[in-house]
Amino acid sequence: MTTSPPPHTAPAPGHASSADQPRTLIVRTAGTNCDRELVHAFELAGASATTLHLHELIEHPQRLADFDIIGFPGGFSYGDDIAAGRIFANRLRHQLYQPLRDAIERGVPIIGICNGFQVLVKLGLLPDPHANAQNATLADNTNGRFVDRWIELNAPEDTVCIWTKNAEHALGDFELPIAHGEGRFVASPDVLSQMQQQKQIALRYRNNPNGSLDDIAGICDSTGLVFGLMPHPERYVDPTQHPCWTRHDAEKLTQITPGQIIFQNAVQYAMQHRPSAAHAEPAATSAN
Repeated sequence: MTTSPPPHTAPAPGHASSADQPRTLIVRTAGTNCDRELVHAFELAGASATTLHLHELIEHPQRLADFDIIGFPGGFSYGDDIAAGRIFANRLRHQLYQPLRDAIERGVPIIGICNGFQVLVKLGLLPDPHANAQNATLADNTNGRFVDRWIELNAPEDTVCIWTKNAEHALGDFELPIAHGEGRFVASPDVLSQMQQQKQIALRYRNNPNGSLDDIAGICDSTGLVFGLMPHPERYVDPTQHPCWTRHDAEKLTQITPGQIIFQNAVQYAMQHRPSAAHAEPAATSAN
């Protein structure tokens, strides 16, 4: 007996018209391989999405001001040479750091997933963009192996992270897939204490797969806008993407997924704040 997938995934509430859709920028470079999934996740959540190569942004840094949300996808940027995300982060640091800081000041939500998280940390935008330096890292997993599986997570209710906070759809305990070899979050006791006091821990592992400090799976900056996580929410925006979906009952197959909640939270935030609303010309829908 075969089980047919549900007819459709739960739509984003209050789905905006194309003119009102928040504009999302997905930044890709050599070795990025999760950009299309991230585009799909944002479009499903009610945003438009544009993919631009890093070289295009370096040549035209003013384009960052055209967008309401920015995403750094997963993959193996520059082959993870030197360390995961290091080269990508260095190029951003030397050529686009201030425009990215300006985006945060405008209230633009930014997400970095897996390799994107490694980039944001090594760039210095997480955990504290105002430190003007890298003050944490993502190191090799303690077991010395690449870990690729689904894992249970918890989103603390008191976090300031706008990506995981939603009174209507509480994340609580949920599952997402992970796929990384350098996902162990490491920081000094002072940095960790500051993060805890400022409610910057956005996700924790229920069963720590990599030795990450304080079971950290995802963090945000003190504003809650900049969010980095090792799990992949873009890989669970449809109920049938869960490995056990055929065992789920009909009700669960029509419920909004944890991945959808994360992206919808950011899209709804951007719709309410629209820092780029003053720009008259919309961004192009795609560029490679």
